[in-house]
Amino acid sequence: MSKIAEIKTHPISIPLKQTLWTAHEELKDSSVILVEVRTDDGITGVGQIHGSPQKGICEWVARLAAVIKGMDATATVAVWEKMFSLTSPRPNGMGGRDGLMPAPFPRSARSQVMPAIAGIDIALWDIRGKAARLPVYKLLGAEKRPLFTYATGGYYRLGEPNKVYADELASFVKAGFKAVKLKTGGFAVKDEAKRVAEVRAAIGKDTLLKLDMNAPYDIDDCIAFARAVEPSNIFWLEEPLHWYLQPADFVRVAQATHIPLAHGERELTRFTVRDFIASGAIRYVQFDSTRYAGFTEALRVAQLAEQHGVMIAPHTVPEIHGHLLMAFPRCGYAVESHGDAERDPISHHLYTEHVDTRDSYVYLNDKPGFGFEVDWKFVEKNRA
Repeated sequence: MSKIAEIKTHPISIPLKQTLWTAHEELKDSSVILVEVRTDDGITGVGQIHGSPQKGICEWVARLAAVIKGMDATATVAVWEKMFSLTSPRPNGMGGRDGLMPAPFPRSARSQVMPAIAGIDIALWDIRGKAARLPVYKLLGAEKRPLFTYATGGYYRLGEPNKVYADELASFVKAGFKAVKLKTGGFAVKDEAKRVAEVRAAIGKDTLLKLDMNAPYDIDDCIAFARAVEPSNIFWLEEPLHWYLQPADFVRVAQATHIPLAHGERELTRFTVRDFIASGAIRYVQFDSTRYAGFTEALRVAQLAEQHGVMIAPHTVPEIHGHLLMAFPRCGYAVESHGDAERDPISHHLYTEHVDTRDSYVYLNDKPGFGFEVDWKFVEKNRA
């Protein structure tokens, strides 16, 4: 049995050449936290976390590491449940009065604890594959196949004309992508509709066009936006409503437009994703295992989605989420790629080997675990 012996974090951050925006927030850097888990018999697994603040998340990884050290590294469910249990109260848990340590984690820490769980869990799945000498997708009983991918871009450059975004996404199409995703929601509805139309004209009528909205609207404004962009033949509206609106609100939008809705990357666990799936409001679920809860939880979300006829389209990180998609041939739609290396230099330069992306498809390799090899010189150079 391979036991968890040591867990290290490697925060990485690279300043962007130009400040970018989504409808919600400013982006000045590209960042990731690598989580390295070593076993007592010499196996190393690597996980990823996309979240902030990096220092705080790394501290929670260290606290979790002290709790799970010595556990079976291949017992991913048992380790996950142990970590997750610390996010809730337990009888006589106040101050560790029950003799167990640590005491339950504070509610205010959940947005950092759940990413910390994610990074450790993903690393353990990498170990599971390496211990079995199998790619993770084979552990899941999957058969190898090409996976559809799309390129995300069109982040706002303040003061730039619409032609900048149109040219950018057209360059993705020229590079072979058959589907692209544009950041939207930052301007008034009328102005956004014009911007979307210019991008559609630039990429041609046959390219799939998805809109990533970053939660900009209330119900009425969202419906108005959907109707304004419908002539541009939109594939989906992603995260269309304000962060506090719930499945019932998504249902109202879904009833008002024929454009499918996508959602899920900001959800912390399967329990809130469950309600979006069961409501019938979303057609594509985008749970991100590197943001919250990890690969174990992503599998649970995917299983529920399949049972409800909802497609899975995980948010970013195709070298990890491709294995998930492979295991769900009936409901696995696509993985996300970043078309621009300047926007996401880490995903383009972090590895000496990972997935092969060409002609809008991702091809996984047959190496054990998740199959990627980290360029540790790149990590040292860009350590946060």
